[in-house]
Amino acid sequence: MALSIAERHQHILNELKKKGYVNVSELSKALKVSSVTIRKDLKLLEDRNLLYRTHGSATPQNPYIAERPVNEKEKLQVEQKQRISRCADTLTEPHDSIILASGTTVNELARQITPREGLTVICASLIAAQNLTIHPEIEVIQLGGMIRKRSSSVVGPLAEKMLEGFNCNKLFIGVDGIDVEYGLTTTNAMEASLNKVMIEASHRVIVLADATKFGKRGFGRICGLERVDTIITDDSAPKNLMAACREKGVEVLVC
Repeated sequence: MALSIAERHQHILNELKKKGYVNVSELSKALKVSSVTIRKDLKLLEDRNLLYRTHGSATPQNPYIAERPVNEKEKLQVEQKQRISRCADTLTEPHDSIILASGTTVNELARQITPREGLTVICASLIAAQNLTIHPEIEVIQLGGMIRKRSSSVVGPLAEKMLEGFNCNKLFIGVDGIDVEYGLTTTNAMEASLNKVMIEASHRVIVLADATKFGKRGFGRICGLERVDTIITDDSAPKNLMAACREKGVEVLVC
């Protein structure tokens, strides 16, 4: 017997509360109705301010992120970023060649990093490079390109071209959003483009993201979760979304 519209809506809200997101195709199969019907249901629930629709899915809170300058962002979640950075530092080894992308958590890693023999670090962030230059043991390579003032980092084709000549062990990348369905995002399209090239130049992709980044989306898509090896986050990250990331094969380390 087919469920009533009220029963469908209750099922959708229950799934949303349990998982932190719902997917149109999964709901269509579970409720034995068309995807068109599910989309109409989501629209009605959104009109009642009970959820936010995104492409092919829905979330309980508005997932879209407004861009903030780096000097504002560095004042947020400070303790969490420090814990995440200390955990990330334990993943570096002597003679590693690593890429540090941009973002305040990546900049914190540059401050926390343990100098190791033969360590080479390629930086997009001007702040990260400056913090690393105090260590004589670390070889620092600053990418060139157009300086993006809001993040104090470089972007653009020159930086991307430089990366084509490198082959690195690990990439440590900060993001503005981690969406289980949509993947990693940032608020700037040029930054997202450079991040994609960084991923291609790295054997292991390690995301540094505090709890506030889960369930969020920025303007520029970087990649799906299938390209991510490890996410390092803090202990207040949503357990259901961490579990969903693990189901997709991503190692999630909680600091």
